[in-house]
Amino acid sequence: MEGMTMTKIFEGIEQPKLDWAKEWLKETKKLYINGEWVNSAKGEVIESINPANGEVLGKFQSAEKKDVDKAVAAARHAFDHGPWQELSRKERAKILRQISSLIKEHQAELATLEALDNGKLYTEAYKDDVQEASDIFEYYAGWTDKYYGENNPVEGNFLSFTTRDPVGVCGQIVPFNFPIDMAAWKLAPALAMGNTVVLKPSSQTSFSAVRLFELIDEAELLPKGVINLILGKGSIGSYISRHMDVDKVSFTGSTVVGKQLVHDSADSNLKLVTLELGGKSPNIIFSDAPDLDGAIERSFYALFTHKGEKCSAPTRLLVERTIYEQVVEKIAEYANSYKCGDPFDPESDQGAQISKSHMESILNYIEIGKKEGARLVAGGQRDLSGENGKGYFVRPTIFADVNNKMTIAQEEIFGPVLCIIPFDTEEEAIAIANDTIYGLAAGLWTNDVSRANRVARKLQAGMVFINKYGCYDFASPFGGWKQSGWGKEYAIHSLQSYTKMKAIWMAY
Repeated sequence: MEGMTMTKIFEGIEQPKLDWAKEWLKETKKLYINGEWVNSAKGEVIESINPANGEVLGKFQSAEKKDVDKAVAAARHAFDHGPWQELSRKERAKILRQISSLIKEHQAELATLEALDNGKLYTEAYKDDVQEASDIFEYYAGWTDKYYGENNPVEGNFLSFTTRDPVGVCGQIVPFNFPIDMAAWKLAPALAMGNTVVLKPSSQTSFSAVRLFELIDEAELLPKGVINLILGKGSIGSYISRHMDVDKVSFTGSTVVGKQLVHDSADSNLKLVTLELGGKSPNIIFSDAPDLDGAIERSFYALFTHKGEKCSAPTRLLVERTIYEQVVEKIAEYANSYKCGDPFDPESDQGAQISKSHMESILNYIEIGKKEGARLVAGGQRDLSGENGKGYFVRPTIFADVNNKMTIAQEEIFGPVLCIIPFDTEEEAIAIANDTIYGLAAGLWTNDVSRANRVARKLQAGMVFINKYGCYDFASPFGGWKQSGWGKEYAIHSLQSYTKMKAIWMAY
């Protein structure tokens, strides 16, 4: 971090807390179990690498199965016997709002850790990730007393009603691309409904979760055992999903791992599983798009912000042939103007990929695209302009003349690579869009209201965006179809997965 300098001050937001982070990261981080920071069973330590320079950022202890057992036992006791269940809904709401305030108060700290650990821009971490993490706790605080059962109009001399009860102990496994944001996506609704939690962040990006738990612990907001933090390798996530005393698992990550977690659950206690998995989302621009320049600009930034490491990113751009070359040329201009660099340099447009291995995977996909005959019109190589030329930066890469059967059009690259595919008819566009194992998101741009509704209904995706790709709000469900996952995040739909319904009958 010593080589990081800012060429100018960030405008409109707090400045990064780099000196604070440097001191904070000196200490090896521990697990948080039953309200205490504890060493792991074996004391194994994992190093986290700063993607912007390839150097060790900090260290944390790696959990073993015994540590998970202790965390689950603490969460079980807190759920079954602790004061958590005795709190009123208003008291739970108050705690969630206090957590929201803590995140906001320490926004610069958390964003600094996120940018250092993940490689994304500090501005992205500050404005998007940490801000949303704060907001979602505030949002679900308002739901604590608004989600409940109902009376059932049954026949006969009976009173029948349903209750919505908390699921119990929730295992929550968080990905590397939005570490604190996704942690908040899972923690807030689970706590709002009265559950207890064992949270496991990615081994590549654990520090913002550690800091969040520190803040909650220091403020003494929750009874012991209500939230527990397990750090470590991916195999520990699999053990959480197999654990007989975990009642529900929520996972965000790759489809391959998601399938494994389903098997883990089936082999144990058939716990409830919700999955937010991969995507290869299509984005269709028709020739009658109401603002073609705006559609091109939004289509570019919807993919290339957060260095393309987004499950819902519009990685396949389908363009009507009459405007095809115009769109390709403009998109390439955007890509060529992008500056990869230090996440703490306000002039940087794109940060570093999460790891060396992931960067190499992206570069390998780029080579596959070339060999399969796609036309490379921008990028296509590693960018060595980062700090000391050692960062894991990949130039924004644009492939034109892509056939949807190509590997780069079918497999999730999870990086700054866009495939542009031409089409001639509406029917062809829909067929190409749906020709994927995924179904997370889709977009289309047209000035024809009838076409907009017709195409949106035929697209096989959990979210469809018309004339602006990437519209997200806590009040609207987030989640996909097909191999993009099970269940929904956000809104009332997330609460459904953190409760279980009970029907009660009373004769009179």
